[in-house]
Amino acid sequence: MVDEPDPERLRALEARLARVRAKPEKTPSTKGKAFSQGEMAWRMVIELVTGMLIGLSIGFGLDHVFGTRPIFLAVFALLGFAAGVRTMMGTAKAMAARHDETTAAQAVRETTAADAARTAEKDEGGNG
Repeated sequence: MVDEPDPERLRALEARLARVRAKPEKTPSTKGKAFSQGEMAWRMVIELVTGMLIGLSIGFGLDHVFGTRPIFLAVFALLGFAAGVRTMMGTAKAMAARHDETTAAQAVRETTAADAARTAEKDEGGNG
């Protein structure tokens, strides 16, 4: 047994579909594609602290194995700090390169848009 479709419900559905179709399409967000400045800062801090902790752990372990308390701990703490700073600087360099690419691409888009606007103005001026 198949019931006939209710015309009132169909009209309501059509009205809802029309409202949804009339809404402007949203541009895809850039969230998840690019990191914010805060996220990059936290990443750098974590890289620095991780390098130091790894250096401290290795130094403490070697001091424990060889029975030489502060020597390896101090040396590897400094090496861990240096490794953390090096990693952090690499991240900063990559972030700067990405920023330069974005800025250059934006400048090209703006120049292209300005050229198109000038061309359109010339065409309108010559035809008017």
